Amino acid sequence: MAGPVELTPELLGIGFTSQRTRNRMVDRLEKSGVRHPQVLEVMRTLPRHLFVDEALAHRAYEDTALPIGLGQTLSHPLTVARMSERLMSNTPQRVLEIGTGSGFQCAVLACLVPQVWSIERLAQLQKRARERLRRLGLHNVHLRHTDGQWGWPDKAPFDAILVTAAAPRIPQALLEQLAIGGQLLIPVGDDQKQSLWQVSRLEQGFEHQELDPVHFVPLKPGQSN
Repeated sequence: MAGPVELTPELLGIGFTSQRTRNRMVDRLEKSGVRHPQVLEVMRTLPRHLFVDEALAHRAYEDTALPIGLGQTLSHPLTVARMSERLMSNTPQRVLEIGTGSGFQCAVLACLVPQVWSIERLAQLQKRARERLRRLGLHNVHLRHTDGQWGWPDKAPFDAILVTAAAPRIPQALLEQLAIGGQLLIPVGDDQKQSLWQVSRLEQGFEHQELDPVHFVPLKPGQSN
């Protein structure tokens, strides 16, 4: 677990990317019900503006999702904070993320848990994410370019699995890679309607709970350059 990153003057940001702007974002997260102190501190510290193109950096701390290219998005700050807070409910040690994307959610997880494995099907996005994570000194992350629906079986079981794209149904492979007592957070649905589901693995079987309505890009099969 890296803990909140220590920002160099180069990474601190100014104006719309300054610490004051991050503080205002976290104030809004608290007003929206986010309570986990570690999650709030990581969101306060992590330079979200580094995870979008420079032309969009001034919008990085707004209450919105932002495009990152190739039809993918950087999730709304509240979505990232809420999913991270739910994931931390059982203090996981080993977490699998499906959909590295920009690397921001991955970076948040790396600051909260000891070990993170993250899968991305788009090689260009994975390359950019790897560079950002290295720049921030987050070395407890392991990246793989493959189809996320397969998971990472040779590193299983995981205490938690977090999926950052909406699946039409919950992939069986991911359920099988949960440790006993572990949880899977996954958006399920299509372009018209999606819900966030939490699936907990029990000694015998699984417990499913439908949570909040959400909107994510679709979880696609295969891998691409």
